Amino acid sequence: MDLREKEMRSNRAAVYSSAVDTTGKPLFCDIGLAERIERAEVQLITKGSAAAHRRNGDGRGFLKPIAGGVAAFAEHASPLNKVAGLGFGGMPDDGLLDEVEQAFADRGAPVQVELAHVADPAIGAALTERGYRLTSYENVLGFPLSAVHERFAPEGIEIRPSGEEEFEAWLEAVADGFAHPDTQGVPSHEEFPREVIAAAVRDLVGAAGMRRYSAVCNGAVVGGASVRMTDGIAQMTGAATAPAHRRRGIQTALLAVRLADAAAAGCDVAVVTTQPGSKSQENVQRQGFHLLYTRAILVKQT
Repeated sequence: MDLREKEMRSNRAAVYSSAVDTTGKPLFCDIGLAERIERAEVQLITKGSAAAHRRNGDGRGFLKPIAGGVAAFAEHASPLNKVAGLGFGGMPDDGLLDEVEQAFADRGAPVQVELAHVADPAIGAALTERGYRLTSYENVLGFPLSAVHERFAPEGIEIRPSGEEEFEAWLEAVADGFAHPDTQGVPSHEEFPREVIAAAVRDLVGAAGMRRYSAVCNGAVVGGASVRMTDGIAQMTGAATAPAHRRRGIQTALLAVRLADAAAAGCDVAVVTTQPGSKSQENVQRQGFHLLYTRAILVKQT
């Protein structure tokens, strides 16, 4: 083993020991916790979509409350186009579902529902009867936050809050990282152009009250991440590292600083969404995150 590999393993071991849930008890997700997380997701999608509507000003976007969730169309081909948060506010009305489906059809977009498996099971059955097909899954993992979490930075990397003066460099690093995902695990059923990802991230950061962090190497931003805090939930709203700087512990360090700041701000749970079996899921589980629930991705072509 060469010196660089030893250093990388040492860095990973150090952050693992500082971030892992030392109680060893799995974080149990009851209906109340799932509802809190889904409510935070609805807020996030709503704020990001509304920002896209303001940016475009063409009147094509929409936000429709539906049974405790939201149907959102931000703009063409956006990752924010979806129905989120169903299952905790009663059964969606058939007439409103008709309206939502027609609204997506008018914009040439499919309807994508992200339905938590702990939600009312009658909703999944009703959607299937309406022609929705199971397309994919995504996992929601959680970490119980205590009062103190340690920060960490790999050798040669500075992890710091990201100021407005470097926003474009931060956005470039994040968009570049998302445009080149790791290929481990179940492939995503969606792919988005780099410019669409950048627009969505810009809207979310500007409207949703996120805290941004940069990973800096030799003066250049080589990675970035963000967190949104609401109702005691710390949403790990994306982290990415430039391909040339991966496998150095940057993602782990970006996670550690966000956990520390979320704990200091009084959040009790941190959550992250990953593709099943992905490198991202492996990384966060190694640091103490527990699988809370899975969202089924149900799609209806309009």
